[in-house]
Amino acid sequence: MNTQEGLTPETVLMTLEEFLESDLEGYEYVKGELVSMPPTSGEHGRISVNLILPLGLYVRENRLGDIYVSETGFRVGERVLVPDVAFLSTDHISADLSKVFPIPPDLAVEVVSPTDMLHRVEEKAFAYLEAGTQLVWVLKPVSKTVTVYRSETDITLLTRNDTLTGEEVVKGFSCQVAELFE
Repeated sequence: MNTQEGLTPETVLMTLEEFLESDLEGYEYVKGELVSMPPTSGEHGRISVNLILPLGLYVRENRLGDIYVSETGFRVGERVLVPDVAFLSTDHISADLSKVFPIPPDLAVEVVSPTDMLHRVEEKAFAYLEAGTQLVWVLKPVSKTVTVYRSETDITLLTRNDTLTGEEVVKGFSCQVAELFE
């Protein structure tokens, strides 16, 4: 990758193939540009773990597939995105785990950070769905809510009093929304 002096990595244009062949870490690839993924806050990490622990245990005990953390890249159409938490069913797990997954996750989870722009998070949710992700959960720490995206027209807001379920994607999984934000 050639960069000119004074050009920040975020403005470097490259092809998807160049990005997939590179060893760049800490970036998502969106519309030909690199999007920096800066370190997250302690709150963000705690919320992610509050979901990863029960979801991961449930997935493992029921041999449904694998859970992946935020360093894992997935090809989402013409993008490479790095969800905060992801689930792939056993049928979709690639034999080659040394590279970015060539497919989107079955379930993608985004935890909204103070530095995130909500419209970009929503854009990512729709990109996941368009590429074949079946379910997207967007966790919002400020309001302590979870927005569940099933399609562009099937979106549900869950509050602290509601139960989050894996629906048909992670059958049988459920947890209280309030527990995610403790």
